[in-house]
Amino acid sequence: MVTTTFRVSEAAALLAVSDDTIRRWAESGRLTLERDGSGPQHIAGTELARVAQEIGEASTLGAAFPTAKASTRNRVTGIVTRVVRDTVMAQVELQAGPFRMVSLISREAADELELQPGSLAVATVKATNVAIELPDSARRSES
Repeated sequence: MVTTTFRVSEAAALLAVSDDTIRRWAESGRLTLERDGSGPQHIAGTELARVAQEIGEASTLGAAFPTAKASTRNRVTGIVTRVVRDTVMAQVELQAGPFRMVSLISREAADELELQPGSLAVATVKATNVAIELPDSARRSES
């Protein structure tokens, strides 16, 4: 079995925390850092996934901005940063933390929602339409 590992700085970037926070979490036992010989410390991808899930479940964003019930489970709350309207369609850009999402919706829908930069909005993604890709494999360390 191949296990992907991440350096402290990579783990920090993925969890949107500082390197020092990762080290403090290791000191407190929240996660385990490993070191192969004299190389840099790293964390197993499976452990990083567990901590990422804990952080997501503990987020107060959903409680602060509740949305209606829906069948779509992949929901991301963010701020509208750009809306480009033409006669039929509108391109809406949403910034959700470090993630930029772009949606093409009807002009009518954009107008009814009164979407404009600064609007709070929720992007929903049906799982059947989500593509998964791997970053440049040369950057991943695997053991």
